Amino acid sequence: MRTPSEQPVPSRIVVCRDCCCGTAKVPGVDHAQQTARLAENAPVRISDCLGVCEHANVIVVQPSAAGRAAGGRPVWLGLVNDSDATEDIITWVRAGGPGVAPCPDVLDLYTFTPPRRAR
Repeated sequence: MRTPSEQPVPSRIVVCRDCCCGTAKVPGVDHAQQTARLAENAPVRISDCLGVCEHANVIVVQPSAAGRAAGGRPVWLGLVNDSDATEDIITWVRAGGPGVAPCPDVLDLYTFTPPRRAR
């Protein structure tokens, strides 16, 4: 049996909370509750603006070490503005997330490819 320090690192979640995401600009969403619910199930990092405001609220699910080893890449989800979508993300992360478990079909409705950033 593994000790807590030996547990594999799970998928991580990045939650955009800046100029549009997590603000009154996206009405009808309890942003604090959404973030807390995600954090109950996986490590969560709060990010400043990710530059894709047209997709607010943006959540990025990053693969675990095992997921990366299996070829998993970060999955960007936009317009995550309801509790059902949040619960679908949680279910997927609990199952292993990118590279370990297939992305649920329902999350395909939220998946988008972010633009490349200028270097």
